[in-house]
Amino acid sequence: MTRPLRAFGPPPPKGEEGRFRALAVALCAIALTAGASEPSERLSDPAQEAQARALFREVRCLVCQNESIDDSEAQLAGDLRRIVREQVKAGRSDREIRAFLVERYGEFVLLKPPFSAGNAMLWLAPAGILLLGGALMVSLLRRREPAEGELSRDEEERLRRLLEED
Repeated sequence: MTRPLRAFGPPPPKGEEGRFRALAVALCAIALTAGASEPSERLSDPAQEAQARALFREVRCLVCQNESIDDSEAQLAGDLRRIVREQVKAGRSDREIRAFLVERYGEFVLLKPPFSAGNAMLWLAPAGILLLGGALMVSLLRRREPAEGELSRDEEERLRRLLEED
């Protein structure tokens, strides 16, 4: 029996060694994600910390731009995490904290900004481009001339009448 070719790396380990390696990779991944938040910064109340962590995943790192502040190692992301924790500790709701961040940094700070008149063009532009492209493609296909060997509509109609006469 032949083994399939692998594009990268050595063949997968067998037995206990493979399980150990998989466990080591999983532990490294957990350690890296846990590093995004210093234990000294965490809130003492687990419910408040959970609320803050949920908000971290909704707030964009303004340096990295495509990462949440929960995933980012940038200094500004750390500052934003501290601000969110302070707001949570002060007893503010998620909505109030989001409003505070939007007021301070603009809607861009939210990874999924809400639909509003100000950003309607951003939300509707992809659908508009798709519709415009589809309409253009349909109009081009309708106007195309028949290829060599194909009959035009008039020729097809004339051929049909000739066949009916016989």
